[in-house]
Amino acid sequence: MCGYERIDGGHAFEVEWDLPDECVCEKCRRPQRVHVEWGNRMQVVRDLDVWGQPGFFVYQPPFHRCGWCRHRQWLLPPFKRKHVTVTDRFEEQVLRMMIGATEEEVARRLGISAEMVRLIVNHRLQDARQINPQREITDIGLDEISLKKRHKLYATILTDLTDPDHPRILAVAPGRDQAAAENCLKRLSQRQRAGVQNHRTDMSPAYAAAGKALLPNSQQVIDRFHVAKKLGEVVDRLRKKDTCLQKEAVCAGEEAVSFADVGLSETTAATHGGGTSESGAAVRADSGVGSAVLFPLGGDRHF
Repeated sequence: MCGYERIDGGHAFEVEWDLPDECVCEKCRRPQRVHVEWGNRMQVVRDLDVWGQPGFFVYQPPFHRCGWCRHRQWLLPPFKRKHVTVTDRFEEQVLRMMIGATEEEVARRLGISAEMVRLIVNHRLQDARQINPQREITDIGLDEISLKKRHKLYATILTDLTDPDHPRILAVAPGRDQAAAENCLKRLSQRQRAGVQNHRTDMSPAYAAAGKALLPNSQQVIDRFHVAKKLGEVVDRLRKKDTCLQKEAVCAGEEAVSFADVGLSETTAATHGGGTSESGAAVRADSGVGSAVLFPLGGDRHF
């Protein structure tokens, strides 16, 4: 990073990177030494938020002019793919936010369009890049994302959870069945699959079957969200049953509620009980307690 500018509602960072010494022309396929030229317009790409506000990378795009066919070839930065205006780590953030949400919800949170969210997901679905076979992976996560609300459009995400503070998206496959999960897991090398110790999933039997088939040394762990969700459903169901029982008890005695002696004088008890000492005495006689006060249900109860 070689510069910073505070823009209205966001942050802009001017960036540079090391350019290659040689390249192969996209048109004539001839290897040659890079001849660098610079574009006239500054390129702006969306990056992660900074202090809750959008962050952007700004740079002057370099390109190579082929010495044989004069074809102009852009030299891509290492933090983004071709023909997109967002960084790779912003794409990963979008995919992580898609877990348990929809395109519209993620777009609203990030201040972008739903079309951009859909484009990012489609790029990752078509991405055929290989996972570094030297990467050490001990914990992974398999989860599904819903691409559209009320539509049966799903995708499966494979995440590296070895470093829980810095999760990385490894692969994305269309669907949420066992074939989609196995498609993601097969992106890992055989050595990496053997080194996985835990795979975290929801309660889907498809993910459990895929893990059992391709992860011989791994133990399945159900994530806390789904365990808490099931527990909450049971508690909520019991709470609703108890509420119905309580309503029956309240309806049976909704005219008045008797309270035991709380230290009020007989004059005060008579006043609250009905305005006369006889009514207070009648209540004491019926209830069988030393001193009781009758309050109308819903009235003020100050002791």
